[in-house]
Amino acid sequence: MPTYDFIVIGSGIAGLSYTVKVADYFQQRQIPVKIALITKTVAEETNTKYAQGGIATVWDSADSFEKHIEDTMVAGDFVSDRKVVEIVVNEAPARLKELIAYGTDFDRQADGSFDLVKEGGHSDKRILHHKDSTGNEIERALLAKVKSYTSVDFFTHYFAVDLITQHHLGEKVTKDTPGKKCFGVYVLNLKTNKIETFLGKTTLLATGGIGQVYQSTTNPTIATGDGISMAYRAKAFVQGMEFIQFHPTALFNPGKKPSFLISEAVRGHGGILKNQDGSTFMEKYDARLSLAPRDIVARAIDSEMKKNGTDHVFLDTCHIPKEEILQHFPMIYDHCLQVLGIDMSQEMIPVVPAQHYLCGGIIVNEHSQTNIENLYAAGECSFTGLHGANRLASNSLLEAIVYAHRAFEKSVSEYGTQVLPEGIPSWNDEGTRHPEEMVLVTEMTRELESIMSNYVGIVRTDRRLKRAYDRLELIYLEHEELYRQSKITVPLCELRNMINVAYLIIKHARAQRENKGLHYNLDLIL
Repeated sequence: MPTYDFIVIGSGIAGLSYTVKVADYFQQRQIPVKIALITKTVAEETNTKYAQGGIATVWDSADSFEKHIEDTMVAGDFVSDRKVVEIVVNEAPARLKELIAYGTDFDRQADGSFDLVKEGGHSDKRILHHKDSTGNEIERALLAKVKSYTSVDFFTHYFAVDLITQHHLGEKVTKDTPGKKCFGVYVLNLKTNKIETFLGKTTLLATGGIGQVYQSTTNPTIATGDGISMAYRAKAFVQGMEFIQFHPTALFNPGKKPSFLISEAVRGHGGILKNQDGSTFMEKYDARLSLAPRDIVARAIDSEMKKNGTDHVFLDTCHIPKEEILQHFPMIYDHCLQVLGIDMSQEMIPVVPAQHYLCGGIIVNEHSQTNIENLYAAGECSFTGLHGANRLASNSLLEAIVYAHRAFEKSVSEYGTQVLPEGIPSWNDEGTRHPEEMVLVTEMTRELESIMSNYVGIVRTDRRLKRAYDRLELIYLEHEELYRQSKITVPLCELRNMINVAYLIIKHARAQRENKGLHYNLDLIL
């Protein structure tokens, strides 16, 4: 059993920036440590890679921390923890300077200053970006930096199955058990199909989102809620799962999963939402029009589609000069042209809301610590309190780097204090066999996606939520029987995790008796 000082699960912005800082800290002090960076596919395949718009920070003297704080609170429907919002906004510039020092190339104007743009819900231009592929650029710079450290062992094509706690030593562990500890993780090596035991003194979950629970999502296929599910099974606390953000403008291209995102920045640059007859509609819903926060825009589009019996609306960019479109949105322009034959400088783009981001997750404190000792979480899988009931555009990458930094500070301060117990067992799959009925997993997954999309989407009702709960219970029972009998496979584990996540979303949505932000239940309207 390999033993590591630090285990990082996930290679997006949170996992990579944490790894860079830990590795650099000990290298500077010439202290030998072992860091394991585990990712379920290739290193660069993460939610971060697909982030188009940018990363928010107060950079210009005309802007202020107070305005960014207030914009975040308003977008979050004042459910956000103001103390957390202040921490993230105030620490943002320092974290952005580090990304730039790592080699991230944010777009600049002719005079050398950053090309700051404005997005929905923001009162000022404060979004740093790299054309329309900011996340990909950050991922590139961080990966190059991580690979320069000899203390980091990179494990690609390794699937994290379960966290190791006292439960695996034969102790009864419940959510109320005091002193719960994490000792590492059981991981499926996809090259050998064997479960390996990684012992770790400190473990960070940075596993991203849950988009694959829904039929239509902008998330990559790896976003199956693995970290949240593992933590929940280990008796970590979870909050805010009812707040599912649907991005208002995914490209309408039925059957394509993941959906291609038409960045918020396109509306920030002047794109206007219109119905299929060319009429505008956002004036009926919000004074900020197409630049209202995402929850408002997504519900407005959903309402217009239902009212008019259409399956999409349009985003009109025809009035924006083509050279500006090519300069700011080259990837979006090329995709629309190559995939649908649409020249967005001359034709409107068909768009529809798609699941985009989870505002809830594993509860962490201001140091990214969970309620399980030696277990940290950062990025989309965590719940810090920043986003409240609805995330403000371009605050997600920001939250990830701020909390990865805080996890780094706390975990290195505790280095050397953790003791791993003797007798942690290897994975036991005696009596199991290779699953012969993989079609069952495929069909259960499709049914799960359908349930969540039809009953737990942008607009909900009590009846829809109850139906979703009842249908999900049948899938859960069927899957549990198959899981107990089968050797571990990725599809089997991903479905297990998606069932866990779907249960939490439904449970929290049924418990939420007030319409706030992204949670909108027709039965709660007075």
